[in-house]
Amino acid sequence: MTETLKGKKILIVDDEPDVLETLCELLDMCVIDYARNFETAERLLKENTYDAAVLDIMGVKGYDLLQLARIRDLPALMLTAHALSPDHLVKSIKGGAFSYIPKDEMIDIAIYLDDAIQAKLKGGRKSQNWFLKLSSIFDKKFGSDWRIKHKAALKDAI
Repeated sequence: MTETLKGKKILIVDDEPDVLETLCELLDMCVIDYARNFETAERLLKENTYDAAVLDIMGVKGYDLLQLARIRDLPALMLTAHALSPDHLVKSIKGGAFSYIPKDEMIDIAIYLDDAIQAKLKGGRKSQNWFLKLSSIFDKKFGSDWRIKHKAALKDAI
């Protein structure tokens, strides 16, 4: 996995300095640009080419950034703490995000990022690996019936 990510250019956007620092450490094999707000991230997206992006949802207009990443055919992973809900999960995936990761699971960000980059290299087909790995966490957080309530949206999105 580290070999796939080595030298990949990644944009990380989050308004929390400690999250940015942790992600930069976890992805030290990558070339990282980071932003703490929407305006800086928007400028970086317009001026540079990236292999992938890791986007917070709240505080940085994450869904607007997701739309910009999608326009540039850039795999984007949504990373969230405050927007951790079934509705935000579905909105992220329907909006074009490759995956939706709770911040307390960011220790495995390299795995999810590698999966996204590999999928893009193979023609853009999304993998369900991230969802399979996190589904028990989502079940615990969202309740046992969340998948039933969002079945149609999940079927189309994942």
